[in-house]
Amino acid sequence: MNETNTPKEKTNALKRPRRYYDAQFKKAAVEHCERHGGDLSGTSAELGVNYWTLRDWVEAARGKTAGLAMPRTVLELESEVRRLKSELARVTEQREPSGAR
Repeated sequence: MNETNTPKEKTNALKRPRRYYDAQFKKAAVEHCERHGGDLSGTSAELGVNYWTLRDWVEAARGKTAGLAMPRTVLELESEVRRLKSELARVTEQREPSGAR
């Protein structure tokens, strides 16, 4: 039987192991990038970090990841649910004709 590497085996052999960075390193990298005028390309090359990885860290530090701040505690979540229910009731009442109830 002919033993040749399939394309999948070749790509696995060339794959680099995933790197993990601690929060302190990420924070320092973002601060370094900001000190250098937001130069993602230069900072990522200097630190040996992927450009897109650094960009994600910078955006997360600026609060741009989801566009909205995510509630963190149960109390915040409950408060958000109450607010949304109240808003839904108000909008529903505005949209329904006054005789529909």
